[in-house]
Amino acid sequence: MSWSVGRAGLLVLVVLVGWNWKAWAQDGAARQDVRVFKDIGYVPEGHERQRLDLYVPQSAKDPMPVIVWIHGGAWRAGSKENPPVMRYTRQGYALASVNYRLSQHAPFPAQIQDCQAAIRWLRAHAKEYGLDENRIGVCGASAGGHLVALLGTAPENPPWDAIGDHTSLSARVQCVVDLFGPSDLARLAPRNATADSAIARLLGGPPAEKVELARQASPVSFVTPDDPPFLILHGDQDPLVPLEQSELLADTLKKAGVEVTLVILKGAGHGGPAFSGTDVTSAMDRFFAKHLKHEDASPASNGQGQ
Repeated sequence: MSWSVGRAGLLVLVVLVGWNWKAWAQDGAARQDVRVFKDIGYVPEGHERQRLDLYVPQSAKDPMPVIVWIHGGAWRAGSKENPPVMRYTRQGYALASVNYRLSQHAPFPAQIQDCQAAIRWLRAHAKEYGLDENRIGVCGASAGGHLVALLGTAPENPPWDAIGDHTSLSARVQCVVDLFGPSDLARLAPRNATADSAIARLLGGPPAEKVELARQASPVSFVTPDDPPFLILHGDQDPLVPLEQSELLADTLKKAGVEVTLVILKGAGHGGPAFSGTDVTSAMDRFFAKHLKHEDASPASNGQGQ
């Protein structure tokens, strides 16, 4: 593996790994000391998709840091069921897995409105479940990676309305793990020109006709120096979301002075089994421990400095 550290905190790790997604999802799922709260509506009398599942380890010390999982699926599929980060309940974190309205239910910004409403709901009910409202990290893959990146960069007063009962609370998060999510929808527009493309469905029309909405849906549009730390993971052979999308986001964050680590997986495609291995999970573990538990998370010393 090789390491490269930029002046503004951009750390690039190139690794050769594979990712056993199924095993990662199941790890910890059958634990007996985790309280499970299913299908919590985070918007009163809301859409059937505006629900989250909450996993709270009974043995953890209150108040617990929270990791929020946002699923992928091209904004038109996917589910909160069987979140692939269950293992974090073994490390003293509470876990929330969030459903949101898909593109067939409503176009953007419905998806980010829902995710922000879920974050606000967690803050509003933190004491009830033993959560730490000031230590919330988010993690998502593909379309979920896009949404967590937007959670990390969107301003307190974004160009869309807040929804739910807790609009006075902040939807900002303390750290972001973005797994191969799009960051600039305008740059992806040429390969998503048809009305049936994932981005066109998200925006409610071809990107060429939704230029301003595409800008609002792009995490790179909102980057500022006060954004939380980012860990970004992406395969260099991704056929769906080009690596340059994560490189662009990392570079934009770096230029703003935001702490960001980009992990490039050699030979990996768009998620799947090519992402297994302790290098990836250890990088995520260290990142969450540093920013949600404030533990030392220095990178391993066996890499080659560049």
